Amino acid sequence: MKVLVDNNGSLGNRSKTMSLRRDYSISRVINGGWQLAGGHGPIDRSCAIEDFEKFFFAGVNTFDCADIYDGVETMLGEFVANIRKRYGDEIARQIKIHTKFVPDFNELSTCDEIYVERIIDRSLSRLKVEQLHLVQFFWWDLSIGSPVTVMSSLKRLQEKGKILHLGITNWDAADVELFVDAGMEIVSAQVQYSVLDQRPKKNLIAWCEKNDAKLLCYGTLAGGFLNESWLGVPDPGFTFENRSLIKYRLIIDEFGGWGLFQNLLLNLEKCAKKHRCSISAIATRYVLEQPQVAAAIIGSRSADRLTDTLSVYDFELDSEDHALIEIILNESKGPNGPVYGLESDREGRHGSIMKYNQSNL
Repeated sequence: MKVLVDNNGSLGNRSKTMSLRRDYSISRVINGGWQLAGGHGPIDRSCAIEDFEKFFFAGVNTFDCADIYDGVETMLGEFVANIRKRYGDEIARQIKIHTKFVPDFNELSTCDEIYVERIIDRSLSRLKVEQLHLVQFFWWDLSIGSPVTVMSSLKRLQEKGKILHLGITNWDAADVELFVDAGMEIVSAQVQYSVLDQRPKKNLIAWCEKNDAKLLCYGTLAGGFLNESWLGVPDPGFTFENRSLIKYRLIIDEFGGWGLFQNLLLNLEKCAKKHRCSISAIATRYVLEQPQVAAAIIGSRSADRLTDTLSVYDFELDSEDHALIEIILNESKGPNGPVYGLESDREGRHGSIMKYNQSNL
């Protein structure tokens, strides 16, 4: 039966796929599930599951979720079951799902091997699969509990066949080294990376190159701020319908404020007009062309912008485009510090909007 996504990637720098290991390739655009987890606006559950199929047959065969994204693993499991029932196992096996293992903050001091396996078994059940393709590990505070021991439990589950590959999320190079030194093979790091947030460039990209790991990038569109709809709009302040917009409005402040952000949008619009695409496509393309980046994770509550999302494969940025972007980046003030450093301060304005206990085990 026909393979839906060409794993050979015949478009050169515009390849639609990327290999994390010889046995595992993903689409370079990943459908992100965070916006389906509640708190981001109304969700039509049945329509969302139908839209997964639209993404899949359009070549976006990779989906991102987490054990703490309320209901998203279950929705993806229904999608997998539907594809398996209608098209057979061979087609269903082409769906790649990346989940996360994020123990509740309140469980960090007591998290053990039994807890780990219960969470992983729950993800397997929800997703209706026999093996998790990629489990991305995060630990809220590395000074609490035994995170290396817990990740060793994940490695044992990998050896048992319940997990194919292991990755991490929201750590910089120094933190990941703790786990590599303990014998873990890390294939990927999911981190925030966008034209607004360059923190991975400082240390993590070099670490990934040295350790044969790839970046899976979220926040590529800054929660939707990197879009024509915000061009020329006065500063909205911080009253929004969801935490995602608050999160990225804070990043805009770190970047240099609303005025500099507007200048960035103006230059991105110039690039977009030249390539006959959207500002969002330019912003995504920028991230995809960075070293060690395997994929951009684009969150969506529907497939309404699927055509626009796929337009990132139709062009490459040239030196003129990069110059227009760099002019603005050279004026930016931040964000500074390590990857996820600002967000790790639970009392700070970035960390205080996070939810730390969502596992519901």
